[in-house]
Amino acid sequence: MLSSVEVLAAPPFPWVNPQRSAVCVEAPGAPPRPIDRERALALAAALAGARVGGTFWGPPSSLPNGPFTLSDDGARGWTPEPGCDPWPAIEAAEAVVAETGSPIGTLAALAGRPVRTGSGQLWPDAVETARALFAAPNVRFRNPFTGQEWEPEEAIALLGLWRRQIDRNRAIGSVAGIAAWKRRAIERFLWAGGAPPGPERAVWPSRAEAEPGDWQIEDGFLRSIGLGAELRVPLSIAVDRNGIYYDPSGPSDLEMLLQHGRFDAPLTARAAALREAIVSARLAKYGARGVPVLLPQSAKGRTRILVPGQVEDDRSVQLGGGGIHTNAGLLSAVREAAPDAFLIYKPHPDVEAGLRAGGPSPAEADRLADMTARGASLESLLDQVDAVHTLTSLTGFEALLRGVPVTTYGAPFYAGWGLTEDRGKVPGRRTARRMLDELVAAALILYPRYMDPETGLPCPPEILVRRLSAASPSETLLTRARRWQGRARNALRRAG
Repeated sequence: MLSSVEVLAAPPFPWVNPQRSAVCVEAPGAPPRPIDRERALALAAALAGARVGGTFWGPPSSLPNGPFTLSDDGARGWTPEPGCDPWPAIEAAEAVVAETGSPIGTLAALAGRPVRTGSGQLWPDAVETARALFAAPNVRFRNPFTGQEWEPEEAIALLGLWRRQIDRNRAIGSVAGIAAWKRRAIERFLWAGGAPPGPERAVWPSRAEAEPGDWQIEDGFLRSIGLGAELRVPLSIAVDRNGIYYDPSGPSDLEMLLQHGRFDAPLTARAAALREAIVSARLAKYGARGVPVLLPQSAKGRTRILVPGQVEDDRSVQLGGGGIHTNAGLLSAVREAAPDAFLIYKPHPDVEAGLRAGGPSPAEADRLADMTARGASLESLLDQVDAVHTLTSLTGFEALLRGVPVTTYGAPFYAGWGLTEDRGKVPGRRTARRMLDELVAAALILYPRYMDPETGLPCPPEILVRRLSAASPSETLLTRARRWQGRARNALRRAG
């Protein structure tokens, strides 16, 4: 029988040392762990359900036409090519014949398939096979992100995450619109396990026009430590097969998750814990940034509304803003809706850094709002306001995470589900009513992909939240050059 180390092998990510990515390692002297029948059965079911084990990241073999017997020996049946994904064959075979210890036989037994040797002897069943593997001495299950010991269920779950990402990537054969400075990062997000290129094209739509059928790539909602406009590589992206989350003209993968998805209790409990971790760490899209500010005495006794500025030529504004396409237009609409409120305008950080365009001018902002919170920490503002009014800004989603009421004037991805007051034209397709943690599960767990900045491994969102909570922005020649470029632009604007 295969060892646990062989069964739970990690994909050979080309940019990561295999010792770093291992989820199960040899540990001489480690005692066996007791595993009862119920847990053994659950472990076997989890492994088979995740379709991991063996070389699961490899390309699938072309299966025989018609019924076949799967075997580890071509003389007794059909045998897949070395290095291929074994699971399609395990699931499709009429029978499995394998000698004790073979990879095919072990995985088939864990999947609940009856396995016989060439002499007709029946293999141990799924329970006994799982016990032999997961209760074995001299092995340790290891969290590759921390190096600490963990449980085999957690190892299987991570392998399953890696499998799902690799499977999705196999359809992509070409990529367009990726800026040179982030190509290596995107290549890692899209690694397909060495499978042949698929038929689909993936594009970054702000740099390459998406054609019908193209998959679209965009930054995720927990992106990086520092601004993307400073050329910091993304630690999270979304790869959308149907549209993209900021374009309400058609359904995106995220919208379809929210409209049709099922969110069970374990998933929503996980989403609640993730939300609490983000709020406790005071994180937003670009990590924790900005200077804490206090609202002035003049705000007391009035409804305090935060109006986050956006980059006016951003596709989110152009496609999802409805009839409003400027920050000045948004501020005017909010003032009309709440004439007696205390309005706090927070310019977009890319605009403040001089790296993107987006009015209003400082004088106009001071005229339209009661306060312009330049360089302010988003968290400190959300702690003090009564509501957020926004066009399509991610700040609206970040406010929802913190229990702050949100009014939308455009059609952001989080509008239309019963969680916001919507003054914009939200697609009529959005008829489902969602709880907050269902929105969190879809937007932060199921939809994006994440990359651990320390190990370089694809990771769950909880790992990235931990990294962002503990890190400070790193500096490169590119980020320093972009910052000086932004300062120079701001100086020219002030001089002009």
